[in-house]
Amino acid sequence: MKKILLGLILLVTHSLHAQPPVIRIYKGPAPGSERWKQTEFEINNPQFGGKMIRNIVNPSLTAYLPSESKATGTAIIIAPGGGFRFLSWDNEGTKVAEWLQAHGIAAFVLKYRTLDMGETDDEFQKRMQAFMQQMMSADGAKDPNQLLKDSSAARVIEFAKEDGRQAIKYLRANADKFKINPDRIGLMGFSAGGILTLGVALKHDADSRPNFIAPIYGFVVADSLQVPADAAPLFFTCAADDELVVNQADKFFTAWKSAGKSIEFHVYSKGGHGFGMRRQGLPVDRWIEQFYAWLNVQGFK
Repeated sequence: MKKILLGLILLVTHSLHAQPPVIRIYKGPAPGSERWKQTEFEINNPQFGGKMIRNIVNPSLTAYLPSESKATGTAIIIAPGGGFRFLSWDNEGTKVAEWLQAHGIAAFVLKYRTLDMGETDDEFQKRMQAFMQQMMSADGAKDPNQLLKDSSAARVIEFAKEDGRQAIKYLRANADKFKINPDRIGLMGFSAGGILTLGVALKHDADSRPNFIAPIYGFVVADSLQVPADAAPLFFTCAADDELVVNQADKFFTAWKSAGKSIEFHVYSKGGHGFGMRRQGLPVDRWIEQFYAWLNVQGFK
């Protein structure tokens, strides 16, 4: 009986230690949203590859740290997508982090601020339907610039970008604590998280500058791009059948090249939007291996 109890205690202890730590990135409430009252919700949705989180008020980082024997010193902040209405937490967050962690990279999933999408599932579904209709242009095509037509959404997008900057500042200031190199902190974002990533890359100070960026099927919501002199090396990938991204992704490719900055660009023939870590039996499934190889070329692996 004692052996059984000891085994249960050890199992519970292991489970508790297995939970990745969650770190608040601001000392107090996030600036600008101090009066937000919405309740954060988590739901499991197989359509989005697992857990989704909505109504985020308090930004945080969830840390996936490699073993000391594997650690390379490189850190990557991961910003899942979700149209600034929710976060695709597992498919574009934790599963990416676990892959990077297994390869010696300290990964931190960023829970950034999102719009209030209601307290009930019915409210959420209605607001998502309205959002999807809003994203359609007059000719029936998906238009990412429609994101800025809603003033409340435009405000939240700026909050999300600021959360990305603050996350980098926090890690850089606490590099010793996490055993990472403060000059090897990258930012990876998916879809809306890619907007966040590009926003940070285009506007930052010395403390919030990412050392490299990876907007995965990310896109821009502006007519022009002013690439800063200290712009980070950029890795991009999307699928050619992703109509939301592929027709305007060349904007930042051209901008980075014209500014003489390093960029690697991958477009797969199939994969759609939001593939993340979801396996489809297609070449796009190996995008993260291509990213890992790129890190090596850049000297960040």
